[in-house]
Amino acid sequence: MRKIIFILAILISGIGIWIYPYIAELRDQGLTADMAYDYFFSGPDHPFDPNDAVDQLDYSKTSSWASLPSIKDEADFFPAGEEGIDQANAEVDVFFIHPTGYLKGDHWTDPLEKQSVTKENTQWMMANQASAYNGCCSIYAPHYRQASIYSYFGTDQVRAEVHGFVYQDVKKAFEHFLNNDSKGRPFIIASHSQGTHHAIRLLAEEIDASDLYPRMVGAYIIGGTISKDWMVDMANISVCDSAEQLGCLVHWDTLSDTQLNKNMPLYENNICVNPITWKNEGALSDLSDAKGAVYTSGDFSLEFSGDESPKNIVFEALEPPLKQYVQAQCKNGALFASDQTGTRFQAFGGASGNYHGLDYALFYMDIRENAKLKVKIYLNTLEKN
Repeated sequence: MRKIIFILAILISGIGIWIYPYIAELRDQGLTADMAYDYFFSGPDHPFDPNDAVDQLDYSKTSSWASLPSIKDEADFFPAGEEGIDQANAEVDVFFIHPTGYLKGDHWTDPLEKQSVTKENTQWMMANQASAYNGCCSIYAPHYRQASIYSYFGTDQVRAEVHGFVYQDVKKAFEHFLNNDSKGRPFIIASHSQGTHHAIRLLAEEIDASDLYPRMVGAYIIGGTISKDWMVDMANISVCDSAEQLGCLVHWDTLSDTQLNKNMPLYENNICVNPITWKNEGALSDLSDAKGAVYTSGDFSLEFSGDESPKNIVFEALEPPLKQYVQAQCKNGALFASDQTGTRFQAFGGASGNYHGLDYALFYMDIRENAKLKVKIYLNTLEKN
């Protein structure tokens, strides 16, 4: 009996040592003890098998898209005082790949239930991220069998298998967009987090060295870390170094400036473009240049277990921009922005200083105005040619 107790004590101690580095971060992010338990112990209890996934969506169906120019959806929102373009007659399209909203561990990929909290999380992404582009462009954003958040907690092999499977949905949706909707128009690729991990592959494999590249106005592939190694084999796409540069990509991962002097090896080889100055590895921006943060609409459901029943989240119109709100600078691959402790934005950042949830919100108007600028320059260039 003593031997059994001794073995159990060792196992419990081992688990404690394993999770200890994460406890402070989880607490700072506002997670309760129950949520922390789910975070660590509620992942899939079976290996990934593609045959367990639901069927791929039929992208000829309107229901397979989170946003389309032909339907009314949350990507149509724009901040109070701003205006959206007539998407039915836009000259440029945005293909937007949304981030992870499936946080449950029952499956390795989203089961795509018609009514679910995951669908509501996708609505949140349309309202607060994809909508940034409706000042210049029509928005196409596919639903897809997104990888569960737990794919990021396992081995690199599991993540590669799951994400490789999921990427086929993104590629299929993009092909449908090109063949049926784009009509040869110029386009922008935009994304966040998991969507960015699929977007960089789409850029590298389908756009960079193809006849699609001349049609690419630019790419806003934000959040989730993107290694500079991706750029080595790019034939045409480069990292943007100015607000006016076309055919390039931007990326950043936002942290609080309270973390500025901490050692963060995760970001050492990461791409960082300052979204206020639009300079690659951009230095500290002037506050007067910040075009505006926009507070988020609706609630994002951060639950790692439980059923998928919708919570009937209401998404209100976006608030007016908060102009000249933040400064930002790139350092060692990360973007450091003005600390949000004590502000309304803190709920999406947490005291640990990781502002992944604020990658769009703090720079919403900067993104919006830059996309409009690039589209204007691109279309003017076409007219001259």
